[in-house]
Amino acid sequence: MSDDRLIVALDVPNALEGLKMAETLGDAVSFYKIGLGMLTSGGLALANELKAEHGKRIFLDMKLFDISATVESAVRGLAQFDIDFLTVHGDPHVVRAAKEGASGTDLKILGVTILTSLDRSDLDGCLIRDGAIPDLVVERAGLAFEAGADGIIASPQEAAAIRALPEAKGRLIVTPGVRPAGAALGDQKRVATPASAIGDGADHIVVGRPIRDAVDRKAAAQAIISELAAL
Repeated sequence: MSDDRLIVALDVPNALEGLKMAETLGDAVSFYKIGLGMLTSGGLALANELKAEHGKRIFLDMKLFDISATVESAVRGLAQFDIDFLTVHGDPHVVRAAKEGASGTDLKILGVTILTSLDRSDLDGCLIRDGAIPDLVVERAGLAFEAGADGIIASPQEAAAIRALPEAKGRLIVTPGVRPAGAALGDQKRVATPASAIGDGADHIVVGRPIRDAVDRKAAAQAIISELAAL
């Protein structure tokens, strides 16, 4: 039995490996994320195949950022692939352009707040203004919602504060940086367990390496689904 609160990241080298992983997971997983790293290795073709032939939901994680006209055009082109979620940077002008490009379709636009692999020292290196990351994430989430975002991407550590925003009513919170208890953190710096992330207000969690690198991938996915079912 699948649970579409779990989105499995197909962080593998190419579409053939992605399809193989999806076939291994079978009916245990109904929602997949295809990221920028696979875009040049058949990612859009894989998205089409998983959607049309296997009935899966698709989250295309492109994190688009450009001038408004370019974002709008790119999103309009991607919307033809009947994907479910698409990420753009959460800057208001980007979100507004993406929503315009997605108009007339069911595509949900998700604004990225601050990447879960970054901490305050990383932001300092990028000349991002002072402030605690949770505060900046919540502020960026509010701006993205005001610009029309259907949801936002944020770490599970900020999910509860974002869910408390008045603007968050009826909007989606999708959290990467989710790790089952005892799993390696990898390059993630702001993490939580699946149950904790959902309990704090996330609608969906994104899990990649803990499933991809498991000896039994399907069992790893089913363990997370069981954890969510116990909430």
